[in-house]
Amino acid sequence: MAERAYLILEDGTEFEGKSFGHESEIPGEVVFNTSMSGYQEILTDPSYSGQIITMTYPMIGNYGVNDEDVESDRVHAAGFVVKEYSRTYSNHRATGSLSDYLKNAGVPAIEGVDTRRLTLHIRDRGALRGGIFINRENAVEKLLAHPKMEGLDLASAVSCKTPYDFGETGKGRPDIAVFDFGVKRNILRLLAKQGFAIRVYPGKTPLKQALNDGVRGVFLSNGPGDPDAVDYARDLLTDIIREEIPTFGICLGHQLMGIGFGGSTYKLKFGHRGANQPVMNRVTGRVEITSQNHGFAVDHDSLKGNPDIEITHVNLNDNTVEGLRHRRLPLFSVQYHPEASPGPHDSYYLFNTFSDLVINQ
Repeated sequence: MAERAYLILEDGTEFEGKSFGHESEIPGEVVFNTSMSGYQEILTDPSYSGQIITMTYPMIGNYGVNDEDVESDRVHAAGFVVKEYSRTYSNHRATGSLSDYLKNAGVPAIEGVDTRRLTLHIRDRGALRGGIFINRENAVEKLLAHPKMEGLDLASAVSCKTPYDFGETGKGRPDIAVFDFGVKRNILRLLAKQGFAIRVYPGKTPLKQALNDGVRGVFLSNGPGDPDAVDYARDLLTDIIREEIPTFGICLGHQLMGIGFGGSTYKLKFGHRGANQPVMNRVTGRVEITSQNHGFAVDHDSLKGNPDIEITHVNLNDNTVEGLRHRRLPLFSVQYHPEASPGPHDSYYLFNTFSDLVINQ
């Protein structure tokens, strides 16, 4: 029989349920995701490092897990919260249950939570520190001692430790450098689909090393934590702008590019996490339905003093900045995830745009 468990927030709010993951206590920032599927991709996305994910869709686990639908080599989420966990799974690709998957990963999970009430609470109060507990004693004190997301460099913890080549290069040298702040595998797959030979570098790698390897383009990856705390990326952006090398950034990479352009970032109240966020492309006038996962955003007003920077995309829900490009240099970025799978495919064109910039430089 499942053990009784409690989701407890730093403000003392409690939700009772049952444990279906690993019985351990790992504090984190409690957030919610509105996607209807894709829980395995979400759990293995490095951008969720340090976060306890609440799924708003009521039944989770019904198609099990497999060895293919992963975005990294492990589960990065600190915890998992659902309304109803399906103990029966059915899918021809499934190799196991979600419960066993989380237990083997050492990740706590709780079911039976009123996720609607929890989501409304987060929307009202903002993202909060929380934890999944079997023993409630001193839970709030433990949470208040856990650091907030602001000021945390989590990217360095999930970045690769040494450079590696992705896919079949066959050229002896890479075409593009991927600076890894927590890169998702499907981003690498889609870059490889463009025909690029890819070398992935730790986020702290100097641009000079990649240029010495012969790269002709740079990709700045997604990742977790506070972009303002990734101070080692400031020199990287300075060098990218000086070298005028074609560069594409996604999510954290977009935020770092905004900082490199002289802007600033700020923490959103509860972030954007889901597969249904409407974004206006201000260049084409088209609306893209996008997949998103971020808790910080580039401050629109902080870029007003730079005439070289154009805001290309905006979120139609709250008018936050979703895309940037340099008017003179081959540099652009988006806040959302054009590679997301499962998720909308409206924004795949961005990979073609990057390919054209690299080829035609």
